[in-house]
Amino acid sequence: MTDPLAPVDGRRRRGQDSRSRIVDAMMRLVRAGHVAPSAEQVAAQADVGLRTVFRHFQDMDSLYQEIARVVGADLRVVMSCPLQAETMPDRLIEMICRRAKAFETIAPFKRAADVFRHRSRVLGSDYDQMVVELRAILVRALPADISGDPLQLETLDMLMSFEAWSRLRREQGLSADQSQAVVEAAVRRIITHASSSMSQ
Repeated sequence: MTDPLAPVDGRRRRGQDSRSRIVDAMMRLVRAGHVAPSAEQVAAQADVGLRTVFRHFQDMDSLYQEIARVVGADLRVVMSCPLQAETMPDRLIEMICRRAKAFETIAPFKRAADVFRHRSRVLGSDYDQMVVELRAILVRALPADISGDPLQLETLDMLMSFEAWSRLRREQGLSADQSQAVVEAAVRRIITHASSSMSQ
């Protein structure tokens, strides 16, 4: 007996496959350094027609929004895992290590999103929310005497931010390992200074 839903399910699966291929193609192009790929480039990379791209995405901005959602979800999984280190300084170093890997992953997508951020409230709010979540994770890892000190908290939040990482990697031309070492050294100094101040 023929299943009347089979053609519908087949079309749905093909549609989902096409959408996944478009998103994957966009991500590969961005990773390769194409900050603002055209719809034609995405279609060619995904091996679909241009009309198929716009059947699934209203415009390129909505495709960027989907990329931001996918990358943001992956980042949150990494960032939300419980820290394993026992001491506060070691927890911060573990956090820096995690952020270094995550920031390296999201860097090309962040640069691409920045091209459209000025005209997309969604992309802007997604990144703003990520900043809030990263700050909350940092605060939870700190003792109250440091998290309650605005100067120390803001300094640590800035040192461990994506913006600081991007500055080290791009403008200062450091490798990922060198950048991580700089951030770790700076954070250790802040923590050491805070500990000596409390002991006096």
